[in-house]
Amino acid sequence: MTWLMNLSAVVIPVVVFYIVSHGLTHKVKVYEAFVKGAKEGIKTVGDILPTLIGLMVAVGVLRASGLLELPGKYLGILAQQIGIPGEVIPLIIVKMFSSSAATGLLLDLFKEYGTDSYVGLLSSVLMSCTETVFYTMSVYYMAAKVTKTKWTLMGAMVSLIAGMVFSILLI
Repeated sequence: MTWLMNLSAVVIPVVVFYIVSHGLTHKVKVYEAFVKGAKEGIKTVGDILPTLIGLMVAVGVLRASGLLELPGKYLGILAQQIGIPGEVIPLIIVKMFSSSAATGLLLDLFKEYGTDSYVGLLSSVLMSCTETVFYTMSVYYMAAKVTKTKWTLMGAMVSLIAGMVFSILLI
């Protein structure tokens, strides 16, 4: 295990050194390319900032209103049949939109049920096995100006369901 920690301490400096040396050997003005990329990154952040704020506000409103607890209440009965506690249903729903809001829900579940409980363990694995599908699609597709997202959404939802299924099977 210590070799892995030593390797991880070396990887980033090696990658940076490789990029700079590769740029210098190919007569690329490395610093100017870095500054140009940073400017484009700042512009992209400015372009996607309204979407980010809208998603965060929407999730905050849904969470504060208690509307996220309704699916857990009603779908909890069905979810219990396949091994999913109703308490994690809001986490699954929110995770599709916002990872930070889902982390807040996860911490609430930890406080109420504990980290070593079935709900706590399942929630932890669900958080790592699923993706913020709608957030990722809206932010990155807006930045790249992609409009046809039908197949991406279908593929993302299939992978999300697979992640949930295997999370349940792992715990």
